[in-house]
Amino acid sequence: MSFTVTIKEEIAKQESTESELIAELSGYIRNNSIISKSKITMTTENNFIVDRVTASIKDIFDIQTKVDTIENLNFSKNALYQITIQDELDKVLKILGIKENNKYLDTVPSYIVGANEEIRAYLRGVFLSSGSINDPKKSRYHMELLINEPEESVFVQKLLNIFDLNAKILNRDKGYMIYIKEAEKISDFLKIIGANKAVMYYEDVRVYRDKKNKTNRLNNCEQANMDKIIENATSQLEDIEIIEENDGVVLLDDKAKEALEYRKKYPETSLKELAEIISLETNKPITKSGLNHRLKKLKDLADRFRKMK
Repeated sequence: MSFTVTIKEEIAKQESTESELIAELSGYIRNNSIISKSKITMTTENNFIVDRVTASIKDIFDIQTKVDTIENLNFSKNALYQITIQDELDKVLKILGIKENNKYLDTVPSYIVGANEEIRAYLRGVFLSSGSINDPKKSRYHMELLINEPEESVFVQKLLNIFDLNAKILNRDKGYMIYIKEAEKISDFLKIIGANKAVMYYEDVRVYRDKKNKTNRLNNCEQANMDKIIENATSQLEDIEIIEENDGVVLLDDKAKEALEYRKKYPETSLKELAEIISLETNKPITKSGLNHRLKKLKDLADRFRKMK
């Protein structure tokens, strides 16, 4: 079972008030139905959505729906269910805020989503109809809602952003995609639609991934530092080799000679560690900066020999 299906199954089993069911059903039918003069038809691959929609229609309107299994043309092995409403269409469409005075409304009236809980319910219905969220274990963070009509897409985006979710719209060949990319915002969306178990799973995975990424960044940083230490030490040893080949040690002062001997003795230590070793063994404190200054004298002398060659 996919992560999206798990979320939908969880939210489809919530207990809701009548006004919440109306808002949820409105969001679902607006975004997953074909409406004609004689019927409203909806399709889904999920039997728990069939149960949710048919029960809601029965509770709100006291009418029966027809459910058929039809051929699935989406190359899916899952059965495809078709839910049909044939009775009291005008009443259903009016109460759900889809049609008023024989005119179809571009967006749902404000009284359908007049309270926060009704807004959450409407978004729940939209997600049940056309939403998906990537499993955070397997892919990048991504939530999307597919909407057919431009007015509806802008309206749903505004509802999402009431909760500061930073939802954006992308125009696609067939309709519009509202999407959220930020992991924290997707988690907030799951809380908004009441998918509490999914939130716990999502947060566990998100925290694990964040820790893993942080560890990888630290490891990469440590490796980069180690590479730099080895590169610098190798360069200093090459300078020393050139100085010794040209009998140039006698040209160095005592402090530079000391730095030369300790670099040869501890070829893989960092500059900071080498300064600490010299301070400890000679009982003459030297800073990292001071040691770097001495090693620069070695480099300058080695460069002079290189130029002579």
